[in-house]
Amino acid sequence: METLVRIAEALGRFSARFVPSAFAIAVLLSLLTMGLAMGWADAAPAKVLDGWGGGFWELLTFSMQMALVMFTGYLLALTTPVRRLLEWASGLARTPRGAVALMAVVSMGLAYINWGLSLVASAMLVRFVARRRPDVDYRLLVACAYFGLGATWHAGLSASAPLLVATPGHFLEKSVGVIPIDRTLFSPFNVGLTVVVVAGMTLLAWALHPKAERVVRVDAAVLEKLGDFVPPERPEEKSLATWLDHARLLNLVFGVLGLVWLGRYLWLNGGWRALNLNVVNFTFLVLAVLLHGTPARLIKASEEAGGVLHGIVLQFPLYAGIYGIFKATGLTDRIGELFVSLSTKATFPAIVYLYSGVVNYFVPSGGSKWAIEAPYLLEAARTLGVAPEKVVLAYAWGDMATDLIQPFWALPLLAVARLEFKDILGFLLVAFLVYFPLVTLAFFLWG
Repeated sequence: METLVRIAEALGRFSARFVPSAFAIAVLLSLLTMGLAMGWADAAPAKVLDGWGGGFWELLTFSMQMALVMFTGYLLALTTPVRRLLEWASGLARTPRGAVALMAVVSMGLAYINWGLSLVASAMLVRFVARRRPDVDYRLLVACAYFGLGATWHAGLSASAPLLVATPGHFLEKSVGVIPIDRTLFSPFNVGLTVVVVAGMTLLAWALHPKAERVVRVDAAVLEKLGDFVPPERPEEKSLATWLDHARLLNLVFGVLGLVWLGRYLWLNGGWRALNLNVVNFTFLVLAVLLHGTPARLIKASEEAGGVLHGIVLQFPLYAGIYGIFKATGLTDRIGELFVSLSTKATFPAIVYLYSGVVNYFVPSGGSKWAIEAPYLLEAARTLGVAPEKVVLAYAWGDMATDLIQPFWALPLLAVARLEFKDILGFLLVAFLVYFPLVTLAFFLWG
């Protein structure tokens, strides 16, 4: 374990020193793509510049969809029923090993439903479990709360790439059409691999818990500083506006109408096979409105949830500009030819998985990165005769693999837990060394 700690600290120093902010990465990638388009695809500078500037607004719909995934998941996590459910779940752990195993299962389960929900609700559960089980290793508990972002989210109901290609009108529809989720998320391969990964990671969490003499406990003062969402108080003055804002009527009407529409839509369009990014976001929004109860509480929760959207709003136009360069020049064909030369029909899914994992460490954004990689990966797949759904799933699993050792998405959780990434990286590194080869083998066998 001492060796792993040293490796973890070295990896943490590398990230701090050489991996810049997400905005800086997006700008550097834009410049790199411009250089490749001119030097490798022989595109004229003016054509590259026009493609870049014109592409900024190509993915506005996709950007809003990704923002809503995070926003609606965050809103759900702040509702009273979710909080009560987490408090109840925290009481299920009877031992320290049971506590970290429980944390791993809940984190991965919530991430399968919605990755924004997992980020916030897992942080809440850390607090509840640590209060009930002060003998648990706090570092490992927080590390297990991050398992969902590295093991299940891009295989579940808020998966960027699979849900996008299932949504009519998506930006790749002309090349691959609409790919329903029964060919991606609910395919036997994806469901089976998810079950294996959840079971394996839970078992690993249980096995990683240190002996009692080596446990690092959380300071009680730290737990006291972890704040809760506080609903707004009802003003003393009585008026129609006050009544409407603090009554349940409007939320109830909105929620019932939303559920009726959802039921009708699924009934008329083939049930769960009709799920796509828009329908999933609509469902989470309706549930959030219903569970918050009043407009006043919903608005206050929305203000808190909106604070985490800055990364999506700032980064996505830049990645759309990169997509515009690919679309306007011959760069898609060049990179696609490179992948074809390095792959066979059997090995292509595994190569996409490995490639996506490496790129994700430096560009930790599954949605925006898909806009960059999809054109040339799908072109190479078409040439090799590989089904597009295999590319989508290989990309999705690779994209989340290196999240386990990338601090970007862990920052909100760490801010709540009052830890640094280096404190949990040793455990996450062990998890990555188990997870990555397992999933790589699965894609080689699938290919």
